[in-house]
Amino acid sequence: MTDVLRRGRASLAFSFFAQGATFALLVTRIPAIQDRYGISDALLPAFLAAVPILAGVGSVCTEKLVKRVAPSRVLRWAQPVVLLALLGVGSGDHLVEVAVALGAFGLAVGGLDASMNMLGVSLQRAYGRSIMLGFHAVYSLGGILGASLAWAGAHWHLSLFVSYLPVVLVLLPAALVASRWYVDAGVPGEEEAREGAEAGPVVFKLLLPLCLVMTFAYIGDSTVSNWSAKYLQDVLGSSEQLSTVPYNVYMVTTLLGRAIGDFGVRRFGAVAVVRLGAVVAALGFGVVAVAPGAWVGMLGFTLLGLGLCVLVPQTFAAAGRLFPGASDTAIARLNVFNYVGFLIGSPLVGALGDAWSYRGAMLVPMALVLVTLRYARSFASGEDRYGGGHERPRTVDVGRGSNGV
Repeated sequence: MTDVLRRGRASLAFSFFAQGATFALLVTRIPAIQDRYGISDALLPAFLAAVPILAGVGSVCTEKLVKRVAPSRVLRWAQPVVLLALLGVGSGDHLVEVAVALGAFGLAVGGLDASMNMLGVSLQRAYGRSIMLGFHAVYSLGGILGASLAWAGAHWHLSLFVSYLPVVLVLLPAALVASRWYVDAGVPGEEEAREGAEAGPVVFKLLLPLCLVMTFAYIGDSTVSNWSAKYLQDVLGSSEQLSTVPYNVYMVTTLLGRAIGDFGVRRFGAVAVVRLGAVVAALGFGVVAVAPGAWVGMLGFTLLGLGLCVLVPQTFAAAGRLFPGASDTAIARLNVFNYVGFLIGSPLVGALGDAWSYRGAMLVPMALVLVTLRYARSFASGEDRYGGGHERPRTVDVGRGSNGV
């Protein structure tokens, strides 16, 4: 059974990697997508907002779907749809075609994100120790690769279809093969919960602090991804070339932080790691807000990557610990707030920057991240505590395998 868990962990890690690369290839080529389909500046925000909105719908649908089928089945078929939708974005000629492709991408990515994290949380439970940050570290690695491939495509003036096709041809069959080893690991009673349990209002009340932390984390993340280049160039006076560096630095430090984060959780516990992450992220926003020049601003974005990177994986893990008999439902609902934060973050900073100042606007996500300290106790793992001398013995009850039996 240990081999089953190891194969399940490796195959799920590949799924995270593939999704990181796929998402980066989409978001980093938005200007090229806009040019290809003649999307006006006025219409572009509607297209961009539609993806996370539909992803939220996909996550809600996944909550209902996994009561009847294993999350591994949802993931097995959602990932190919996401990859094919990416190819569709690069191969159309008319506005309606890109609208359909982005719609399919959004719906499928909601199911994919939810089911990936469901499997990650259940595998962590089966291992009896923190491994969630490792999955998200691999996602960051995929994002770095995807952004690099997107840069190469733009540099060599490749069409979107030519840029996307080789990636899809490699990742699609590999993802289908890897899906054979997905494991729906669980604890006794979780299968019965999946079949019949419905989370009532009290569950959402308990889940609400984690939903807020998820929202605040993604407001911070979207601030970096959408405004770091503009901030460095327009506010701190950097060159256009240097202004592209902060996001890459942010992604690399996110990868590094997640790569070592599981060791921190095992040694000090999730509460301490989340608190430290929130403080470091807030310090990063503070440094960015008062930076006298571009290089100090880069230091702030580096701190942001190291701080924010632990919050999202630990929020999913905390939801799984909080509702061990209904973790799939909790994770699907929590995942919706991923997209809420993404929708709020960029317009919020832009509006504050225009009405006030971009330096002042950076203080808002800083304050929101600090609110995470108020909810840090929600990350306590109770009797299932991982790390700090409280690790559970490894379990081998893997529940239903990827074939659903």
